Amino acid sequence: MLFVFVGSQLASLFVTVHTRGPCLNPRLLPRTKTVMPGYVHASTPVMPRFVMGRISSFLKILLAQKDPAARNRVMKIWVDADACPVVIKEILFKAAERTGVQLTLVANQPVNVPPSRFIKFIQVASGFDVADNEIVRRLEGGDLVITGDIPLAADVIEKGGHALNPRGERYTVENIRSRLNIRDFMDTLRASGVDTGGPPAFSRNDRKSFADQLDRFLARYAGKT
Repeated sequence: MLFVFVGSQLASLFVTVHTRGPCLNPRLLPRTKTVMPGYVHASTPVMPRFVMGRISSFLKILLAQKDPAARNRVMKIWVDADACPVVIKEILFKAAERTGVQLTLVANQPVNVPPSRFIKFIQVASGFDVADNEIVRRLEGGDLVITGDIPLAADVIEKGGHALNPRGERYTVENIRSRLNIRDFMDTLRASGVDTGGPPAFSRNDRKSFADQLDRFLARYAGKT
């Protein structure tokens, strides 16, 4: 079954890469030549990096599911706490108490957490990506990470974990590459002096969307609500 599943994913990726119509990102298909109008054909076998990353993620998730120790391991929730809204932390605190799932907040600055055997806080040294790297180092396949940091979410998915944005958006193997591309594009615009504005204010709908997604996730992956 494992090989059948991986084979089907490879087939879908082949169709994605060799698609009719213009290539939106030529860098994904190096050393290509046009053989017919509207078609792209690789002159030599090519396996783009994003394809390799997607295959690697699928394999890690599948192997984790087949590993008895991994199946029996209790999932944990990790929080990129420096930029996490207070209302989202409160939702997470209540969920940890209600379900008994271990919740760990990681940040450069002190964070107030309620006294609970299910909740703990790890303070790391100041520095760029220090908290992110600590989360990636500690998490295991199947764990959930709460973060709005798209590169961190990509690392989490690569390691076989799950990532949820504080606004309620799930980052997945299928959408993380497009999110990274959009982020890089916006960074390029800002670097060139274009005012792209900031994200919208955190709303009551964002809070509800997050709470709903968290409940669905816990019901599916932790068997708890």
